[in-house]
Amino acid sequence: QAASERKESIEHLLFYGPAGLGKTTLALLIAKELGAQIKTTSGPAIERVGDLASILTNLSPGDILFIDEVHRLNKTIEEVLYPAMESRSLDIIIGKGPSARSIQLELPPFTLIAATTRVAMLSSPLRSRFSGGTFRLEFYTNEEVKKIITRSAGILGMEISGDSAEEIAKRSRYTPRIANHFLKRCRDFAQVHGGSGIDLNFAKKALDLMEIDELGLNNHDRRILNILIEKFKGGPVGLQTLAAATSEDEATIEEVYEPFLLQLGFIERTPRGRVATENAYKHLGQPQIQKNLL
Repeated sequence: QAASERKESIEHLLFYGPAGLGKTTLALLIAKELGAQIKTTSGPAIERVGDLASILTNLSPGDILFIDEVHRLNKTIEEVLYPAMESRSLDIIIGKGPSARSIQLELPPFTLIAATTRVAMLSSPLRSRFSGGTFRLEFYTNEEVKKIITRSAGILGMEISGDSAEEIAKRSRYTPRIANHFLKRCRDFAQVHGGSGIDLNFAKKALDLMEIDELGLNNHDRRILNILIEKFKGGPVGLQTLAAATSEDEATIEEVYEPFLLQLGFIERTPRGRVATENAYKHLGQPQIQKNLL
């Protein structure tokens, strides 16, 4: 509000947290609140310095540039961002060899909003330039997700009962993106089976058909836990070994599966590797192995 009243661009912002919590939506809301134009791109899409230079030089005063997956920018491009963020200037090298020369372009006032699921992969100099603040987005509560589902159902023009919205929320991993995905699949199921809206019966049957259990685990989550318990006696097991046993790459296990399993308290990270907890054994109905520690 203060920046808007002064007719200034807000300072650069960094959002981080698990996927699907609304980092992009939050950037769009900030742009709308400020009445600013927003241009969106992603780290993997900016492959060369020229790509970034083209984006920055085409910004108008007061524009917002949103970069998703900013941790995937390469180091050379990061270094070009430093002066752009700090002093609104862009240093470009023209030519090669002895005839190469550097020119400095002045950039209009702009705001960079960046989002990442892996904030630790950002270099310290880049993180320090988000002078407007670095904000972590936390998982939502079931009640908050239920409100989102009810609102989304209204936007889609469908009726949904309170208990069915609660059932979908309960299985949505505290994540709005997943909740909206489940809502649409429940709508499809209800439509195919002649329902005028989504009731509890339709919601349960649709979610069961997708193999989503009452805590939100899917068959991939359960497979990882079962392999950890059955093949490795509950652990500890290293990430590389677990990835090989599950035919998943290490980044997928770390970024996609582990955050929710850790949130539920089904696995623990220890110096020796991943360990299945007592809660995981109970949820899967597996007998807990008594380990000999001697």
